[in-house]
Amino acid sequence: MTIAVIDYGMGNLHSVAKALEHVTHEHVVVTRDARRIQGATRLVLPGQGAIRDCMGELERTELRGLVQELLDQQAKPLLGICVGQQMLHERSEENGGIDCLGFMSGQVRRFPADMRDDMDHRLKVPHMGWNLVRQHHEHPLWEGIDDLEHFYFVHSYYVEASKDAQVFGTTDYGRVTAHVATGRDATFAVQFHPEKSSRAGLRLLENFVQWTP
Repeated sequence: MTIAVIDYGMGNLHSVAKALEHVTHEHVVVTRDARRIQGATRLVLPGQGAIRDCMGELERTELRGLVQELLDQQAKPLLGICVGQQMLHERSEENGGIDCLGFMSGQVRRFPADMRDDMDHRLKVPHMGWNLVRQHHEHPLWEGIDDLEHFYFVHSYYVEASKDAQVFGTTDYGRVTAHVATGRDATFAVQFHPEKSSRAGLRLLENFVQWTP
């Protein structure tokens, strides 16, 4: 049994791998080897930085076709993290507009430059730090995690899904409701960093390791 953290050169790869090793006895490998990725029982698609660079590196490492194929097959669970969540949707506004993998319906939007809360206080972009996640639909990856639990975020862009059935968690930042947990079939993806989210984040990773879609 192997969990493959897909290494296309972007993302907090080793922190994710260490967190997974903490919650499972399964073998965790950070790899860009197509055979090892195909042979893994579970996959993690991380992402960090500009989405143009993430999509570009996925192309450059010749992994985009493989990831697309594995998504289409849905033969094994896949967890997207941070920009890894954004990449699974159709298109991002970042860098003048970037086409993504299109596995789930929705767009990636930028938080408004003049972000305000309900008291009209100015908010910083990027959205950085701890925030509450509201569980929009039930899902096995929420098992043992309280609704409105805190998770750790660092992002200037957020998913706006177009199908309610694919939205599993939301976070309010100012007057924006971001779809921070989305999923379809054997794929689940989160904008927050479970590897940096203490007990709740580790529980989500543990649930992923145990998940049988």
